[in-house]
Amino acid sequence: MSSAIDNYIEAHTTEEPDLLKKLNRETHLRVVNPRMLSGHVQGRFLKMICRMIQPSCVLELGTFTGYSALCLAEGMPEDGILHTIEINDELEEFTQEFFAQSPHGKKIKQHIGNALEIIPTLIESFDLVFMDADKREYLSYYHAIFDNVRPGGYIIADNTLWDGKVVENTTANDKQTLAVMAFNDFIVKDERVEIVLLPLRDGLSIIRKNELY
Repeated sequence: MSSAIDNYIEAHTTEEPDLLKKLNRETHLRVVNPRMLSGHVQGRFLKMICRMIQPSCVLELGTFTGYSALCLAEGMPEDGILHTIEINDELEEFTQEFFAQSPHGKKIKQHIGNALEIIPTLIESFDLVFMDADKREYLSYYHAIFDNVRPGGYIIADNTLWDGKVVENTTANDKQTLAVMAFNDFIVKDERVEIVLLPLRDGLSIIRKNELY
C-alpha cells in the first residue's frame, strides 16, 4: 500500500496509549532492528481481537520489546494471563520496565529461552496464540502449540507476506522466506483449521482451529 494510504489508516485507527508511544520511541532509540515492533495499527488490531474473543489464556511467541504483549493484555479480561516467550535475554530488563508501568502488566508472564523448549512445559489450554518469533521455525512452532490450542481457538501468525518475498523468485539460501512459504502452504491445506491471510502490515494469518480437533 502507498504511504498515503498507510497514513490514512493510522489517522483513522484509535490512538495508541501514551505508554506504547513511549515504548515505540525507546525501542527505536535503544534496540537493534526496531522495525520488528508491532506498531500502532497492528497493536490496535491485536487488542481488538482480544476484545472480540475475550481469551482467558494467551501465548505469544516472540516478545521483542513487549509492544504486542501489552496490546494483547490490554484487550484481555482482567483475570486473563498472557505467557510470552523471548529468546533474547538482553531484552528482559527493557520489557519488564514497561510491563511494570502498565496497568495490564500484571496479566503478563514472561519466559526467557527457546520457545520450542519452553512450550512443552506449559500445561495451559490457549484461547489464542500469537506467533512472531523466528520465521525459520514457524512450522515447528505450529506443530508444537497445536494441541495446546483449545478447539475453536485461534492462532495469529505475523509476517506471513514477508515483505512480499513470498511471491518473488526465491534463492535456496533464503531460509526465512522459504520457511514462511512452507508454513503458508501447509496451513492452507490443513483440514483441522480455517485461515484468512490479511495484508495488514507484513501479513497476518488468522487461523481458527476447528471444534473437532
